[in-house]
Amino acid sequence: MILRTLADLRAQVAAWKRAGESVGVVPTMGALHQGHLSLVSAAKQACDRVIVTIFVNPRQFNSPEDLANYPRTEIEDARKLAPLAVDVVYVPDGAQMYPEGFATTVSVGGLTDVLCGANRPGHFDGVATVVTKLFTQTQADRAYFGEKDYQQVQVVTRLARDLDLPIAVVACPTIREEDGLAMSSRNLLLSDRARVYAPELHRAMKELAQGLIAGKDPTLLHMQAKARLDRAGFTKVEYLDLRACDDLSLLETPDRPARLLAAAWLAGVRLIDNIAVG
Repeated sequence: MILRTLADLRAQVAAWKRAGESVGVVPTMGALHQGHLSLVSAAKQACDRVIVTIFVNPRQFNSPEDLANYPRTEIEDARKLAPLAVDVVYVPDGAQMYPEGFATTVSVGGLTDVLCGANRPGHFDGVATVVTKLFTQTQADRAYFGEKDYQQVQVVTRLARDLDLPIAVVACPTIREEDGLAMSSRNLLLSDRARVYAPELHRAMKELAQGLIAGKDPTLLHMQAKARLDRAGFTKVEYLDLRACDDLSLLETPDRPARLLAAAWLAGVRLIDNIAVG
């Protein structure tokens, strides 16, 4: 069923809770793809009831143009969710999430100062605020996020821990296209030509990671990776960093559990990806 108001959602969740049923939530901004559906499947396996939320959150966009261009495909999203027998699709509007007079922002320090946070000021404040609201609105026991947005997973995990929210944040593996491109709603914005070259981001990252593991010169490896992306038509590499898995501190070599994270622009579309190193 599709619910659009907080009152209806709370009434439904209250009934489940009275029956002793566990609740899982999959927060999304719509334009669903197989990556989202894999999160739903994971939630279905572990929880009695599953809520998928669809809300394009204006507070996590830095550009009005980016917000306006973000894909909105509610009818198609509902069609994709139907075979999975989701219990509730929660589709609030802006007035439900941010009513008149709304004046609260949730911020997570440290983890949000680097990577996407450094390039998109205020982005993670928007994420943290809407996620806090969705967690409290759904009263879910478990929340499912994809590792494609690795920094987001770390931020949300820290948020839940620091605020003592009674919810477990579950990170699920990145789902990729056959050519290696990480599935993302933003892929819908790629032209046919750009889509051909988009997988070069993942290929360059794999090559860089293999070189780091082999002990090759990190500076040279980064230069080679960026040159490969330049040849593929990427116009800007915001970051291509080796970071510690736990606190996202910058690393020279993978001498502790690490992720290689990247954000780069191709034909006006910002693509992000990350892979484990070591």
